[in-house]
Amino acid sequence: MKRMAIVLAAGQGKRMKSKLYKVLHPVCGTPMVGHVLNQLEHVHVERIVTVVGHGAEAVKAYVGDRSEFVLQEQQLGTGHAVKQAKSLLSHEQGTTIVICGDTPLVTSDTLMQLMKLHESTQASATILTAELDQPFGYGRLIRGEDGSVLKIVEQKDATEQEQCVREINTGTYCFDNAKLFAALEKITNDNAQNEYYLTDVISILQAQGDKIQAYCTQDQAEYIGVNDRMALSEAERLMRERINKQHMLSGVTIIDPANTYIEASVTIGSDTVIQPGTVLRGQTSIGEDCVIGPNTELMDCKIDEGVTIAHSVMQEAIVGARSSVGPFAYLRPGANIGQDVKIGDFVEVKNATIGDNTKVSHLSYVGDAKVGNNVNIGCGAITVNYDGYNKSTTEIGDDAFIGSNVNLIAPIQIGQGAYVVAGSTITQQVNADDVAIARDRQVNKPGYASKLRARAKAKKEREARQQD
Repeated sequence: MKRMAIVLAAGQGKRMKSKLYKVLHPVCGTPMVGHVLNQLEHVHVERIVTVVGHGAEAVKAYVGDRSEFVLQEQQLGTGHAVKQAKSLLSHEQGTTIVICGDTPLVTSDTLMQLMKLHESTQASATILTAELDQPFGYGRLIRGEDGSVLKIVEQKDATEQEQCVREINTGTYCFDNAKLFAALEKITNDNAQNEYYLTDVISILQAQGDKIQAYCTQDQAEYIGVNDRMALSEAERLMRERINKQHMLSGVTIIDPANTYIEASVTIGSDTVIQPGTVLRGQTSIGEDCVIGPNTELMDCKIDEGVTIAHSVMQEAIVGARSSVGPFAYLRPGANIGQDVKIGDFVEVKNATIGDNTKVSHLSYVGDAKVGNNVNIGCGAITVNYDGYNKSTTEIGDDAFIGSNVNLIAPIQIGQGAYVVAGSTITQQVNADDVAIARDRQVNKPGYASKLRARAKAKKEREARQQD
């Protein structure tokens, strides 16, 4: 049986008070509509049609070729939105999921169970429901004594007895596709809002004697639709808890889950420890047996096994096995750190390759550089890569020693095994095994410090007399 999906993503989301269209607001790093598409792809639907309206071009640019699109020029209700897919889907036979693009917490497991119930019972429509402790404001699902679905009743229309029902309509459905589009032709906007409601399709199908089913999710979080910033924050919290739980069940130690922020796209190997205050974003991947944090932020980084990173910020960087970074290091895009490397405190690396067993222990800047294996870069050494117009490259060979407070004026090459003396400013190539020193000659003036102090004291006394 063919499976299809219609994603409702046309709303502007006025209550978000934002220039960004509602379904593009991120939850744990992924736009809400992206979460929905991910789950639909997991259940292998063959066609996805996204209904766009406000911000259509921005939504289409993000979604790309993951979906087909139809435009709802005027927002006239959920039934009207689904009807816009008529030209693409009305001729199809099979099962169609209808889901809102602002429900990021729905899971593929739930969608699969929803479809299984729908198809195994040959229902015309199956409603995804949830049981809430405080269901006020939601449409209630009213069942018969045998558990069959009788109706959906909105809060304002519910009797006192019906208001006590805790099972609510989440707004996600499965339909027999042909019956869905046939019923959409019969709905009207004869209501207070003058809108075409998708829930009216349920009433039409029931009036025809069609079977209506409901599947109640066990996870209350899945019902949440995000309409304002408070709901967005709640969705973020629940998604973060879900992500952290999954990592811990997969063998990752998270010391303080409430203070650890991991986006949905991050992967982490087993026996890695995540310390409090850590933020892992984008396509970051972390190997096994690492210690990350505390207070560390990684964005789109690739971390090999056995790495330690503390109190540091990294973006689009690679760190090889058993290396250590930090505390207080900054690895910028293009930083490629080899194996068994030490990047110490207050070190910044940008667009540079650092070879195996190399040490950049503290207070250094390495930018636009190729550094070999087993190199020592001393405290305060920098590669001077920018002349105000162009970036130039520094190359340092294997086994070289760069002393403290050295300036390497790029473009420049330091040969294998070369030794650059502390305090030097190097402007010319240093060949292999050479020692390079570039300092002004030191001059000592015996006793002159006392004369300077006396001169300073006399100046202060003159200034004091002048003020009197």
